[in-house]
Amino acid sequence: MKDPRDIILSPIVSEKSYAAVQNKQYSFYIDTRVDKSEVKKAIEKVFNVKVLKVNTINVKPKPKKLGKSSGYSAKMKKAIVTVGKKDKIDFFESTV
Repeated sequence: MKDPRDIILSPIVSEKSYAAVQNKQYSFYIDTRVDKSEVKKAIEKVFNVKVLKVNTINVKPKPKKLGKSSGYSAKMKKAIVTVGKKDKIDFFESTV
């Protein structure tokens, strides 16, 4: 298994992700090459919580333009992690 900090790239900070915190769901950008079981192990190890469910979403690259240059944004993968009732991730709870 990879280092858990290489799997979890960053938390997703948006209004929608903060609204999901009420349901014990936390959103993260993750490495595009990992599967749900690796994400579950990484979240449990880094944040010391019990993960009940992991949903993953592949985000397709979008076309971008800057002047005459055109290209695509990077492809990404999101994970929405549901934790147990008594668990919480302090990063999200401290800013709500």
